[in-house]
Amino acid sequence: MGRKKSLNLTEGELPLMQVLWEKKRGTVGDVVAALAADPPPAYSTVLTTLRILEAKGYVRHTKEGRAFVYEPVVIQEEASRKALDYLVNRFFGGSCELLVMNLLKEESIGGAELRRIKKMIAKSEQGGK
Repeated sequence: MGRKKSLNLTEGELPLMQVLWEKKRGTVGDVVAALAADPPPAYSTVLTTLRILEAKGYVRHTKEGRAFVYEPVVIQEEASRKALDYLVNRFFGGSCELLVMNLLKEESIGGAELRRIKKMIAKSEQGGK
């Protein structure tokens, strides 16, 4: 049985998207040059991955001269929400409460971060965003 295609970003796709979110647009060469991998990925690997991202609807390209220039279609916050929805549904049965309880139980959360979370909860209870 073949592997199911993921509509979420894979480990290989995320660094490319991070480059495009930061730079707003770029050619395959621009993306290769911006990646911090040692050794950097092959040009053809980045090109293939950008084409996959385009098929998934995360990026689009325009032709400028001989080069294709890629730009993100999905903003980083939307991709984060999709990934979080996937995580909550896959590992926590769709329960945000279980996710939060797991984080509070297992992770070391500092006092300042906990205060910000409490403020967000209070604001949410009051109907604000």
